[in-house]
Amino acid sequence: MERISSRQNQLVKQFRDAARGDVPGAMLLDGEHLMAEALAANIQIDVAAFAEPLSSGGLAVRAQRAGAKVIAVTDQVMSAISPGHRASGAAALARRPNAALNDVFARTPQLVVMLNDVQDPGNVGGIIRAAEGCGATGLICGERTADPFGWKALRGAMGSTLRLPIAVKQSLPDAIERARANGLRIFATTARDGTPLPQCDLRGPAAIIFGGEGAGLPDDLLHAADARLTIPMQPPVESLNVAVAAALVIYEAARQRLGHLANVVV
Repeated sequence: MERISSRQNQLVKQFRDAARGDVPGAMLLDGEHLMAEALAANIQIDVAAFAEPLSSGGLAVRAQRAGAKVIAVTDQVMSAISPGHRASGAAALARRPNAALNDVFARTPQLVVMLNDVQDPGNVGGIIRAAEGCGATGLICGERTADPFGWKALRGAMGSTLRLPIAVKQSLPDAIERARANGLRIFATTARDGTPLPQCDLRGPAAIIFGGEGAGLPDDLLHAADARLTIPMQPPVESLNVAVAAALVIYEAARQRLGHLANVVV
C-alpha cells in the first residue's frame, strides 16, 4: 500500500480540487460511511485514502478489490484532503453517477422532486435523503441549485445521492414539459394561497417543485404548475426550512400512495 506523508503530493491536490468541484466527473466522498455506501452501490472509486494507523482494514480491502488505488496517509495529509472541520479519517475520489432526465422518469408511478435555486448544499442533501426514504423515484436540480454531488450535499444525504436518479443543471421549464409529456401532474409549493397539503391528491404520477431559501418559487414556475400546494402552519410561523418542507410533502405523498395500495384488492 502506498504511503503519502507530504501535503505537496499531487494526489492531495486532486482531493482538494475535487472538494471544490473542479474535477469534471469526480466527487469527493468524505468518511467511511459514504465510501461504504459507494461500494455497495457499485460506484467506481478511483482513490481511497485512509489515515494512519489504518483502522478501516476491511473497507480498504473492499475498495482495493473494487479497483481503487488505496493509500495510507499521515494525519497532516488527511487534514488536507478531508474538507470538514475535523478530518474524517477516510476519503475517496469517485466517479459521479450520470443520470439523464429519462432516468429520472423511468420508475413508475413517478414521484419526482424538482429543486429551483436551493443554494444550501446541506438542504439539498437533506432533501435527497428524505426523497429516497419516502419513495421518490427521482430528483431534478435546476441550473442554480447547489451541486448534489458536492461533498457537503453528499454528507447530508448520507448515501442516498448514490442510489436515487438525480439530473443536475437542468432547465426546470424544460423539465416540467418533459414531466408533463410523461403523464405527471405538476405541483408547485408556495407558503400561502395553495391547496392545503392534506387535501392534495398526490397518489398519481407527480412532480413537486420546491423553491430556494427565502425567495420561494418565481412566478413563471408557479404559473407552469397544474396546482399549488401549501403546508398549513400555525401563526405566527409562515414558512419552513426547504428541507423540512420537502420532507413533509414527500412523506404525505408516500402516505397517500401506501394507503391507496392498501385498498387495492388483488
